[in-house]
Amino acid sequence: MAEASNVEGPRKILQVGIIGLGEIAQVSHILALNNLSSYYQITYICDGSKQALDHCSKKVTGGTPKTTSSPEELITSPDTDVVVICNVNAFHPAQTILALQHNKYVFVEKPLALNYRDLDAIIAAEKTSEAKVFVGYQRRYAPAFLDALQEVGSMEKIDYIRVRDIIGQNSSFVDQSGIFPKKYTDYPKDATAEMHSTEEEMVKAALVDEFGVEATPEALSLYRLFTGLGVHDFSALREMVGMPSKVVGASLQLPIWNVLFQYQGFPVMYESGIIDVPRFDAHIEIYSHQKIVRVDYDTPYVKGLPVTMTIREKIDSDSGDGYQERTIRKTYEDPFTLEFLELYHCATNKTCPKTSAVDAREDMDLIKMIMKTAA
Repeated sequence: MAEASNVEGPRKILQVGIIGLGEIAQVSHILALNNLSSYYQITYICDGSKQALDHCSKKVTGGTPKTTSSPEELITSPDTDVVVICNVNAFHPAQTILALQHNKYVFVEKPLALNYRDLDAIIAAEKTSEAKVFVGYQRRYAPAFLDALQEVGSMEKIDYIRVRDIIGQNSSFVDQSGIFPKKYTDYPKDATAEMHSTEEEMVKAALVDEFGVEATPEALSLYRLFTGLGVHDFSALREMVGMPSKVVGASLQLPIWNVLFQYQGFPVMYESGIIDVPRFDAHIEIYSHQKIVRVDYDTPYVKGLPVTMTIREKIDSDSGDGYQERTIRKTYEDPFTLEFLELYHCATNKTCPKTSAVDAREDMDLIKMIMKTAA
């Protein structure tokens, strides 16, 4: 572990190992960690593709990282202090648990796991570890979202909330990100088959064994969408107002689906989907009698697009009731970078992040409510 100088004195530079060198690693995480060179140094990268290792090793600044196709080699190495897991969902639980067993803070891209069985195994491993799990819900680290929490907390009563996440195909934004990510063609066929079978078993274990829902092709597709795109919205909603008391109804159609949640005293309409129009329409909007607070997110794959908070409210004026609208952008810094700064704080101070394994389990509770109501 090296040290970097700053105005407050030497700072520990954490050695990072990245497992999985696909889209999110190329478009975001390698770049963000490179830019945070006074906090992190990427010392190890891991992928089943040699093409991926060759390509991404050239993207790392500050020294050539070690490369391996073995996650265990990276996790157990003394050259890694923190493990970043952004590979396929099927391998998140086993690799997270192994990192915890070696007392290494582990950042895991969502979903942390695909069923209660694996979530509870991770939580159990965390209890006997010196380290913690940090789940990649980056939207909750945006300053606009944190400011909105304070605004909503000052409301006398919430009347209604709308959560929308209807976006274009991710490839539209990735192809225009200026990062030029590559797709690889040399994955071993047996490893790919194992990944698919493992992931399908995990999803069916949730739907059939834990939820009591038939694993139809439509249910499988929607469940994968909920644990992928949906948890960003569920996680932010939970931090803002907690868990709903029930799901009133759900229309789980593709490509756009709707869910109506009931809270104590107000409803929440959740609408989401993926269409071909290359537009990123993601926001959470909270209505009270005299104030409306809205947080707007843009695609995280284009660095520098701001997350904003807009406040619309009634004001008193000499001529009667007036209206005021304010849009606030505190920073262009992207939430991915901000969450890695929070990860650094947690890892160096041995604290638990708000986007913890226990926190992520509540998303599974919410998804279960939706799937059972729809079924």
